[in-house]
Amino acid sequence: QVQLVESGGGSVQAGGSLRLSCAASGSIFRINDMDWYRQAPGKQRELVAHITSGGSTNYADSVKGRFTISRDNAKNTVYLQMNSLKSEDTAVYYCKMLLSLTAWHIPTNYWGRGTQVSVSS
Repeated sequence: QVQLVESGGGSVQAGGSLRLSCAASGSIFRINDMDWYRQAPGKQRELVAHITSGGSTNYADSVKGRFTISRDNAKNTVYLQMNSLKSEDTAVYYCKMLLSLTAWHIPTNYWGRGTQVSVSS
């Protein structure tokens, strides 16, 4: 059983910073891509940041220059450093990992349950 658990969310004032973590546990053979998504009330879930197994990254335009995604393969963990936070960053943040359970297992997406980030202006 694979589980993804996010941590690091909370409440912060505009201009502040938070660092989210998402750790995968269970019997995992390999993790490919890792992503952070967010969903604000009344809005669709959107991709915030993406990192490949090789370390290449992509960001939503709304967070470029403010957020940084990174990963620690030894710990099966992905991070999201969020700086210069704005009220519009308020959302539930979810991690997603494309991973294989065995060498012959077709890579499958797994999701965390989310962590709340609230930014007050």
